[in-house]
Amino acid sequence: MIQLERYLFRTAVTACLWGLIVLTGVVWVTQALRQIDLITTKGQTILIFLMMTGLTLPALVAIIGPVALFAGILYTLNKLNGDSELVVMAASGVSPLRLLRPMALLSGLVFAVVAALYIQVLPWSFGAIETLTTFVHADFIANFARPGAFSQLESGFVFHFRDRTPDGALHGVFMQDMRDPAKVTTYIAEAGKTVDRDGTSYLQLSKGVLLRPQSAGDSAMVTFDDYTVDLSQFMHAVNGAIKRPRERSTAQLMAPDARDRADPSLLGHIRSELLDRLASPLYALVAGLVAFAALGEARTTRQGRGLAIAGAVLAFFGLRMFGIAATTLSVANPSASVFVWLVPVAACLGALALIVRRLLAARVRPALRRSPA
Repeated sequence: MIQLERYLFRTAVTACLWGLIVLTGVVWVTQALRQIDLITTKGQTILIFLMMTGLTLPALVAIIGPVALFAGILYTLNKLNGDSELVVMAASGVSPLRLLRPMALLSGLVFAVVAALYIQVLPWSFGAIETLTTFVHADFIANFARPGAFSQLESGFVFHFRDRTPDGALHGVFMQDMRDPAKVTTYIAEAGKTVDRDGTSYLQLSKGVLLRPQSAGDSAMVTFDDYTVDLSQFMHAVNGAIKRPRERSTAQLMAPDARDRADPSLLGHIRSELLDRLASPLYALVAGLVAFAALGEARTTRQGRGLAIAGAVLAFFGLRMFGIAATTLSVANPSASVFVWLVPVAACLGALALIVRRLLAARVRPALRRSPA
């Protein structure tokens, strides 16, 4: 890589990294504000808050990475042309291919990073978020629910106890699960205590009743002396439950088991998730090629570049929206899977065709100038 190419690569990398940091920071703050209730109402520490919000960073980087690359290359090429550097390079005989090489290298690096995030890191981060959420909810019941207050763990789930003894026992326990209006369950007990067994949280209730509706206007009431409630059934525990497609490894998505194939709806979501992981990294290549196709040609200051920039922005975001739509449609319609691949591949080929045409035109022009009139 010659000095000129290193200069172009360094400028584009700097612009891309700044764009990635700024955009990721803005989106992360908005997401973090939605989790602030971990501290304000659920009594968790700042460490748990940072862990929960930090686990969302890989997903943000994977989504924002191609956008930051696109913006960085557009900024770099527009800056070079605005300072007349592209014009000087073209007048000095620098081939457009030399301008393309550092941008293509940067696009390839972003593609590799995004592919690693989608295929390997994101399933782990989503699974870790689910596990940490289960821990937070169980920890909230065990340690942070306030005596005398009806605490809403999540929408439709209420927990209350009258007081707590020094050994951790709870008195006057009330727990109601109304998340499914057709299956409202209410637990009322004189005493209770949370215990952990093999990483699972349980609530041991003593001398109480269990209420379950049977039909309209009728309920079943079961009295008990001792009753153990598995708290994980209220917290969406990942162990022993069917994992959501985004929490599964890529290998598991490629080879769903018989239980998955028996559920057409779940199988459709697995197909959609797999397609999204494999096809989304291609938009890093789309971003680099579309940006270079729009602004990779040297122009004088009299030739406006606003339309080219606007066209490139509309084209890239339009292609990305089409890709997302195709991925969504593939859940119910397997034939839509073709368009998940067709959109980015066609975009790359179209941008390459435009770039090659300009490369050929750049070689033909000098020959035409040297030819006799």
